[in-house]
Amino acid sequence: MRKTTILILIVLAITGHYQTVAAQEREPRGSEDPALQRIRALEEQLSFIEEGLSKQVDDLMWHTRLGDLAIIDKVRYTSAPPRVVPNPTGQGATNPVIIYAYTFMPRKVPAGKKLPLLVFVHGGVHSDFQTSYLHIIRELLEQGYAIIAPEYRGSTGYGRAYWRLIDYGGLENEDVFAGKQWMLDTYPEIDPSRVGIMGWSHGGMISLMNVFEHPRDYRVVYAGVPVSDLIARMGYKSQSYRDLFAAPYHIGKSADQNVSEYRRRSPAWNAEKLQTPLLVHTNTNDEDVNVLEVEHLIKSLKAAGKQFEYKIYDQAPGGHAFNRIDTRLARESRAEIYRFLARYLNPANPVK
Repeated sequence: MRKTTILILIVLAITGHYQTVAAQEREPRGSEDPALQRIRALEEQLSFIEEGLSKQVDDLMWHTRLGDLAIIDKVRYTSAPPRVVPNPTGQGATNPVIIYAYTFMPRKVPAGKKLPLLVFVHGGVHSDFQTSYLHIIRELLEQGYAIIAPEYRGSTGYGRAYWRLIDYGGLENEDVFAGKQWMLDTYPEIDPSRVGIMGWSHGGMISLMNVFEHPRDYRVVYAGVPVSDLIARMGYKSQSYRDLFAAPYHIGKSADQNVSEYRRRSPAWNAEKLQTPLLVHTNTNDEDVNVLEVEHLIKSLKAAGKQFEYKIYDQAPGGHAFNRIDTRLARESRAEIYRFLARYLNPANPVK
């Protein structure tokens, strides 16, 4: 632990130094000096090293703070090959992608009883499953759920190559589904008929797309402030955000250049596929996923004649994170989520 902390401090110091140098000597890209190009490349390498070290430290915190409730593991399994391959004829170019995931198995299991499973999907573009979710995972474990939290392709903390595998709204959905399958294949004590999926933001989007694409494999789904319409999203986000999607290793084109591809990846444009009990939450002052996206999803579901539950919170404190923080309103909202999930998954200790 001490060695890891020292390494992190060294990396941060070096990164800060090169950021300062680059800022002082920066020139227009077209005339950039080769030395500055090397500095930028080194800065990128160091940022990935820093993320990897931070991930290792955060991983330790799971065991320290939740080891009393669960047997915690970090596993690897395979999913679909990369969508974009720089050298398609290279050896191993079409190999399945190795996906990382966290697993939590409750230490207290009622004798002779099988466990319900929750697939917990983290949010963010190039983000990861962090201990900022720890209080929620604890609440779920106390109810008696087994949990898997996949680090789908593009997640942070596993280096540049994994980061560049990102496929927002695409094969990441299969990465999450493969994690669900892995849990059922690995743990006979999990009941395959009691599997749910949940997530917030980008995680809510993946949760929706999973039940749209695999309607018979999930008993229930919760989508909190879900990204719902990528076409609308590209319209109100910044150019730097749009560039993440148009990058050659990602979708490769902007929304105006390939509307159909962005539509294919958007829950609001796939609403007719819903067959799974669904609860949606959104917030009118959400500073990340504008409420207009979720309103489009809700209207699309209604237009398709789907039965589902939803709640639009009005100016709830906390914005995008309103029911993931530690306020009374957040706890009450999560209790509503847990009661909804319990109706279909029947955990041993449901929230009253």
